Amino acid sequence: MAKKKRLKILLVILIVLFLALILGGGIYMMLMKGNGKFFSRTTLNGYDISDMEPDQAAEMLEKTYKDASVVINEKGKPSIEGSLEDFGCSVDDEGLKRMLTKALQEQRDGLGDLFNSLAHGSAFALQVPFTMDEQKMLAKASAANLRDERVASKDAYLDYDEEKNEYRIVPEVYGNEFPDEKLQSLVQFRIENFMQERQAGDKIVVDIPEDIYRLPSVTEKDPDLTTQCSVYNSYCKASVTYEFGSQTETIGWDRIRDWITISDGQGILQEGDIREFVTDLENRYNTRYRDRVFHTSFGTDVTIPGNLNEYGYRINEDAEVAQLAADIQGNTAVSREPVYYSVNEDYGNPLYYHREGQDDLAGTYVEVNLSAQHLWFYKNGGLVVESDLVSGSVAKNAETQTGAFPLAYKESPSVLVGSNAADGYETKVQYWMPFYEGQGLHDATWRGAFGGSIYQTNGSHGCVNLPYWAAEQIYNNIDAGVAIIIYK
Repeated sequence: MAKKKRLKILLVILIVLFLALILGGGIYMMLMKGNGKFFSRTTLNGYDISDMEPDQAAEMLEKTYKDASVVINEKGKPSIEGSLEDFGCSVDDEGLKRMLTKALQEQRDGLGDLFNSLAHGSAFALQVPFTMDEQKMLAKASAANLRDERVASKDAYLDYDEEKNEYRIVPEVYGNEFPDEKLQSLVQFRIENFMQERQAGDKIVVDIPEDIYRLPSVTEKDPDLTTQCSVYNSYCKASVTYEFGSQTETIGWDRIRDWITISDGQGILQEGDIREFVTDLENRYNTRYRDRVFHTSFGTDVTIPGNLNEYGYRINEDAEVAQLAADIQGNTAVSREPVYYSVNEDYGNPLYYHREGQDDLAGTYVEVNLSAQHLWFYKNGGLVVESDLVSGSVAKNAETQTGAFPLAYKESPSVLVGSNAADGYETKVQYWMPFYEGQGLHDATWRGAFGGSIYQTNGSHGCVNLPYWAAEQIYNNIDAGVAIIIYK
């Protein structure tokens, strides 16, 4: 009985205490509602707002967030610093006050909140309203404002060492440039996150990540670059100096480089490019089978058409293309003449004598004026022989062929044989110098006169008849290949 009595007494005491707590709490709530302040031990986002009215709490919070600083670190060191306001971020004052007023109302309207506040305090976690001046933020979070000067990254590249005559790879340079928008996006995210974290703090630290920087797109280990370096060094020492007498023309690496393509790690010379170059040489230096303008000893010019211009230089295109390719692949300096068609295919006779640049006579030639029945022989620019002559008979339709011809060979003595059955002959001469299909220069001791109009009715079978002394001097000073220029 005594035990039951004690339990009843204890239950009555508890009920009285509960009623007293409810009554006291209700009284306390009415009192606190009346003063419009947050309860003691109240925090918002970690900031203490105990016993503050919403306006007071808003003012304190606005100043706290406004004074928070933003630090942008580069390579571990501060580079840009400023307040949130410097970065365009401002607390929405009116919005913050409305948020705090609502929080105060929620804290006081619920009995459970009241008991919880009394027992443990109140901790609000709310997003602080703010506005962002994007243009101000973009202007502040710019690479131009960073402490260190911006340096652009540079690709590795090939450099030609003229002294060593070889290529080397210049390593890439890692700079510190980056797109502003990447930094600005990161800063904006961190600021917004700071405002939304609902945690107390006074500093936003933004570390510029390494992957933000613009990197070189080509490094010294780039396989294409190393292949190109190797290929170029296999050709860059090549040069060909073409000799045109004392005049020369050199093709070097600056031109050859454009003829090389790289495929599957190998350098390939483009034959089409080489052939194009050789064709250009032909157009500029070929003299055979082209119209020839000849300045006569009388001071006039005559034109010998290309089909009668058998004398001169003509590049053997296929052979020159092959030789030039071989010279380039040899990767060394070469000096030589172009590969010419140098001798007559049927007889092996030379097609030219010598040249000086584009001048393929170079002061050495025999000039025959059929109208004047006169001859001049020049050697190295000097007159060696000048003489009258008798050319092929007009009456017998055996005129001497006009044109430009290389001297086939010379022979002393020689026997001239005519193959025409109606007018065959066999004549011994001392100096024989043929130039065109059985026609040639030679002495004619059977003639008592030269020049004038003799050739009209009593001319030769087509040869150029000369006095013995003239034929002798020419023979002793001429060589095979010298040009014989014949015109009217």
